[in-house]
Amino acid sequence: MSEQQQSYDAHQILDAVLTGAAEASGALESLRPEVLSQTRGAYDALYREPQVLSAPVLHALAAVAADWQGSGVLADWHRAQGASPELTAADPLTSDPALAALRDQVDLLSISPALATLADQQQLAAVGHDSRTVVLISQLVSFESYLQRLVAGLAALQGIDVPSADAPARTPRSRGRAAAQGGTTPTGRTRPAAFTRDQLLWEPWIEVPAEDELTDQQRDSFASKASVNSVYFRMLSLTPGITRARSELDNAIFLPRDGLPKAERELAAAVTSKVNDCIYCASVHARKAAGFSKREADVDSLLAAALARDADWIAAQLAPLADGHDDRWSAIIDAAAELSRPRPALGTAQIGALRELGLDDHEITDLLTAAGFFAWANRLMLSLGDPSLPDSV
Repeated sequence: MSEQQQSYDAHQILDAVLTGAAEASGALESLRPEVLSQTRGAYDALYREPQVLSAPVLHALAAVAADWQGSGVLADWHRAQGASPELTAADPLTSDPALAALRDQVDLLSISPALATLADQQQLAAVGHDSRTVVLISQLVSFESYLQRLVAGLAALQGIDVPSADAPARTPRSRGRAAAQGGTTPTGRTRPAAFTRDQLLWEPWIEVPAEDELTDQQRDSFASKASVNSVYFRMLSLTPGITRARSELDNAIFLPRDGLPKAERELAAAVTSKVNDCIYCASVHARKAAGFSKREADVDSLLAAALARDADWIAAQLAPLADGHDDRWSAIIDAAAELSRPRPALGTAQIGALRELGLDDHEITDLLTAAGFFAWANRLMLSLGDPSLPDSV
């Protein structure tokens, strides 16, 4: 490793990502310019544009998410941006039930997004939070989850350690729950009980703008991804600035024809969705991975892998995901899975395995950004609605 690579740390990498600071610009050389641009755009839209919540509250909730996910770099960053101390402090929390409910939701989505339910959204509504605020909080935790993994991945490429943050001492609302798989959705549709490559539906738990209610800004926020008949993107348009940057970031990661083969970027997305227990996202991206690779049996093996989960619905042992695959797919699956843990554990072992198989740093970065982006995508899908099976014909 060169002296230049050793001359910066993870805090400087984050600063370079968000502000363009030159000190660690070398760590960003493998990152696609449009990925970097849209990452900055999403941050600016979330924290530097007017929102329904104040900047001190947003930065405090982001610091809480960083604490749960073990990112000392992001926790320090957001505290330095003026995070509200009453939200980042240990319990007892402020007596304001509206703020307390927001922090409870951040606790849940940071570590166990698959355990979010309609009842959690109803609790937010009960203390006065509307659909716009609900989507904003899901976007915040989801974006921060992506940003942490982007920084962790770039640091791992350089052999740099990322300072850890201690998890809050309080017991999260996830404790003792299990994900709702099978049964019926609130509208009476059948919820899928297992991972599948079949096409699924998705329905929101919150009120979504009708097609004729969308503003031009809202329509523009997802024009590159979907038409106005998509209930999911109409819902996300409640945070239009963030959604526009997210839509363009999605395209910048998954559409290019150079770099890591598309099949393997889609494989990374499916792996992350398995780790986070997002049946809907896994169905979409497993289907794409199988289509691009023509390796349907291998993709089905990934989807069928059994992951034992603890009292917070976290899968401690991820090795079953890579079992039975060839060396290249095993290394890709392992790297994506380790990056996708609630507290990411990607390190030199996973990066070294990829390099030994001939992947260059640009290809590895494509893999890491694909997996990191689905820390964002999964949390949105899991926290705001339910997958369901199509009506039988």
